[in-house]
Amino acid sequence: MLGRILRRLGAATAVATMLALATPLTADAAVPATIPLKITNNSGRGDVVYIYDLGTNLATGQQGWADANGTFHAWPAGGNPPTPAPDASIAGPAAGQSATIRIPKFSGRIYFSYGQKLVFKLTTGGLVQPAVQNPTDPNRNILFNWSEYTLNDSGLWINSTQVDMFSAPYAVGVQRSDGSTASTGHLKSGGYTGFFNALRGQPGGWANLIQTRSDGTVLRALSPTYGIETGALPSTVMDDYINRVWSKYASSTLTVTPFADQPNTKYYGRVSGNVMNFTNSSGAVVTTFQKPDAASIFGCAKYLDAPNDLVRGPISRTLCAGFNRSTLLVNPNQPDTTTANFYQDVVTNHYARKIHAQMADGKAYAFAFDDVGAQESLVNDGNPQQAYLTLDPLS
Repeated sequence: MLGRILRRLGAATAVATMLALATPLTADAAVPATIPLKITNNSGRGDVVYIYDLGTNLATGQQGWADANGTFHAWPAGGNPPTPAPDASIAGPAAGQSATIRIPKFSGRIYFSYGQKLVFKLTTGGLVQPAVQNPTDPNRNILFNWSEYTLNDSGLWINSTQVDMFSAPYAVGVQRSDGSTASTGHLKSGGYTGFFNALRGQPGGWANLIQTRSDGTVLRALSPTYGIETGALPSTVMDDYINRVWSKYASSTLTVTPFADQPNTKYYGRVSGNVMNFTNSSGAVVTTFQKPDAASIFGCAKYLDAPNDLVRGPISRTLCAGFNRSTLLVNPNQPDTTTANFYQDVVTNHYARKIHAQMADGKAYAFAFDDVGAQESLVNDGNPQQAYLTLDPLS
């Protein structure tokens, strides 16, 4: 949802920014400068909780943090090597308690950590956010997670995300002007341990995504994007499926209808050698994709880059979803939004498959464009009265 801030945000962030910009502000739904965020600690853990609200001030474009009152503070200049960032932590609620802070018009992240404050540093280019795929990252042994949100004049978009990792569970929500609430992100009962047990049982290196602390605490599972980057997951893990897709569409056509509200906008893909060419209804080639690899598929990047345009980006998003969900062979018309078809091939994004299987509502941001077909764990409202962040049990 929100646009990439600072070092790197999950691609779920970009979705909400586009939605936010596309949503008109109605005269009777003016969004105040800050809204309350109620944080409820249902984790059952005795650890001290720390909260952080980090992001980009949408009024000024500055990067910084907000305190518990919603007051914005710009980051000072960083250095090379990186210098410590100011302590932006906010005291979170104890187990069984709630606390309310105010969040300003931001595109950013709400971090929370258990037991220890997170370590943030500043370079000359901005904030260095946690990168726990790096074994020397100072946050590697801290149990933490984050939500992504955009609050602007058109409303609130807030989501749970597993684009980078699956870790301490939480849900997000919004209270609407009529008093009703919408929420997403809760796991099924037993879903937290159920996910890790399922990942451990998946052959092919998927268990290597799990990171634990020396005391035995399970901290997280890295996304397969980082699994490929770190060598925890074989770079060839998707090759068999990729080869079968390339073979199929060398002799048949893949039809992509990227916009649900524009059913007549279609693009037609055919493989020629190492590339897939897409043509429009007039037969003109509009974009070309090199044969992707696992890193391109899991990251929705590299050979499946998705620029913020009206042709290549939407086609790439559709391809990315089709590869991750392994629907490209069962349906030549994409996107395939039939959830019964998702993750049915033996070669698939098993990380995403197992996350969705444990979500109470089936929704998640388990890869960058998991919003294709409305499978994302996102809530939004044009006139939000209050936002919610619920820290759930690690069970």
